[in-house]
Amino acid sequence: MSHLHIPDGVLPLWLWGLGWLVAIVAVVAAGVIAERADIRRRVPLLAVVSALMLVAMSSEIIPIAYHVNLTVIGGVLLGPVLSIIAAFIVEVVLALLGHGGVTVLGLNTVVIAAEMLLGWALFRGLIAIFGRARVRPVAFVATVLALAATTTMLVGIVALGGVGASARESGALDPSTLRFENPFAEGVFTLGLFAGGHEHEGEDHGGEDTGHEGEHAAEGEHEEAGHEAEHEHEAEHEALASDSHEEDAVRRFALVVYTLGPIGWVLEGLLTAWVLGYVSRVRPGLMWGGRWARSGGRPPGDEGTVN
Repeated sequence: MSHLHIPDGVLPLWLWGLGWLVAIVAVVAAGVIAERADIRRRVPLLAVVSALMLVAMSSEIIPIAYHVNLTVIGGVLLGPVLSIIAAFIVEVVLALLGHGGVTVLGLNTVVIAAEMLLGWALFRGLIAIFGRARVRPVAFVATVLALAATTTMLVGIVALGGVGASARESGALDPSTLRFENPFAEGVFTLGLFAGGHEHEGEDHGGEDTGHEGEHAAEGEHEEAGHEAEHEHEAEHEALASDSHEEDAVRRFALVVYTLGPIGWVLEGLLTAWVLGYVSRVRPGLMWGGRWARSGGRPPGDEGTVN
């Protein structure tokens, strides 16, 4: 959920260009560190985790227009260095599939990588406090906090990007009233999934403008000066209305995200808790290997890590 699902040509150049710059620097630095650490035996795990994240992000939970990310699972299993590389791989494939534009690929890589790194840091920090016997509750809390933080990061990016970036699928949630509708009656079935596309609002404005132009042409020269002043006043009013509309659009986007988000955060937190709890029991080496291994030898399943 916490990445941009918007096409190319919406965000300003400076914003998506900055995202690309940060993403490239991060991926190159991660590649250099990973090469020095010799992570060849971790490459299959990187591929598997990236593939699972890709499938998860492509599968929407329709009533709430949410998809899980599996980012905290990926962050815990891969560690910070490989997490950055995995985030870039996943976002490249998603962009090629039309899940967000190519220009926003850099920003999406930064957001997803931040989510994985934050999830990893929270999980490790909470485990250090509460111990390895609390894997599931720790994983749940780390996931919810990481998703909440990166969702706020996403809202900040949308606010910088303007009203064009605030469009978002809201599933069964009516964004105007923030009420959930029946998804099998008037919800997602009217959003274009089965009807062949969206209907665009405001198509009648062109007709109104044409009518106004014809009305203005029929008026005498004596009234032209008055109409020019009126048009100037209307232009100022429209500019103010545009600014207000942009603020309203971003505010509405934030309301939708923070209404649907907590539901998704809890679902993903439960999923992450179950998966990491299972992995810690059957393959503890994937989670507690490397520098996290206790003295006395590596746990079963430890292939060596760089986290």
